[in-house]
Amino acid sequence: MVTASSVGTSGMGLVVMGAEGRMGRALIAAITESAGVRVAGAVERTGSASLGMDAGTLAGLQPLDVQVTDDLEAALSVADGLIDFTAPTASLQFAEVAARLGKVHIIGTTGFDAEEEAQLPNLAAQGAVIVKSGNMSLGVNLLGKLVEQAARSLDADFDIEVVEMHHRHKVDAPSGTALLLGEAAALGRNIDLRANAVMSREGITGARERGSIGFATLRGGSVIGEHTVILAGEGERIELTHKAQDRSVFARGAVKAALWAKDKPVGYYSMMDVLGLS
Repeated sequence: MVTASSVGTSGMGLVVMGAEGRMGRALIAAITESAGVRVAGAVERTGSASLGMDAGTLAGLQPLDVQVTDDLEAALSVADGLIDFTAPTASLQFAEVAARLGKVHIIGTTGFDAEEEAQLPNLAAQGAVIVKSGNMSLGVNLLGKLVEQAARSLDADFDIEVVEMHHRHKVDAPSGTALLLGEAAALGRNIDLRANAVMSREGITGARERGSIGFATLRGGSVIGEHTVILAGEGERIELTHKAQDRSVFARGAVKAALWAKDKPVGYYSMMDVLGLS
């Protein structure tokens, strides 16, 4: 459970990490528009041109009387938690601070390797309430559950392929969402994703291995995020698709996760827990 830090204020105080980025600005807007939460802080890297700006002005809103800072600990001292869509190394550092101060940490960061991801439950156990997901969209997490059920219902005669497309600026591949959906399919099949994933194909690959889960990654333009899971059998094909049309879907999901996490015991959670689908 988070430490009390909002006496005399209205709503759960949240710090936005990476405030000047596209997701950071979307998060500031989503928090401002949501009941039960408020922007308590906005953090950027040292040297950022946005330091000292009002967070609301930075996001194209009315001023919020919250200045952008590079001091996370100071920002968290008057907040209940932080929302973080940054980079794996940074997120691990933020998780250490959240655990030490007893705060909620919502992580939408993608691109963690296995070793980095394995550190998060241990950090949570030291005092934080961490909710992490490869995609904070409510729709994507519901899609994950549907993929799991479909994979469980259809045997390995149905080949599974995950196709994703994002904007040209995305730096990790496959996307965290594609991996989330691949994990859901693997769970439904009761197999290990890492042992059965095919991340790319080139040249003479031979016939498709039965039971494998393939990934195809597309990058271009300004696509926010599109994901399709294909279950292809003999003579029929099922396609389950989610298309994000605006970053606000991720921001709203993160805010929902923060509100859910506020009174939860210290621990490591997912959006499946938030939605009651775990």
